[in-house]
Amino acid sequence: MRTPRFSDSQILAILKQNENGVAVQDLCREHGMSSASFYKWRAKFGGMDASLMKEMKELRAENARLKKMYAEERLKAEIRQEALEGKL
Repeated sequence: MRTPRFSDSQILAILKQNENGVAVQDLCREHGMSSASFYKWRAKFGGMDASLMKEMKELRAENARLKKMYAEERLKAEIRQEALEGKL
């Protein structure tokens, strides 16, 4: 998996600069990023601080872990069901 080019604190700093009046095009040129990345970050992280961003990432990781556990348990249940049907 590709590692992110910008850290969470860098993303928040870039978004704060825009809130303080720096134009999007200037920020993109200064930091070497596309305007699409900026707008994606603003939609995702706009109005957050560092603690909220960290909490959101932790919740996403936990959600992914729980989804994986559910899928594994569902697969086990299907295998058990097939085994029971075969014995009858």
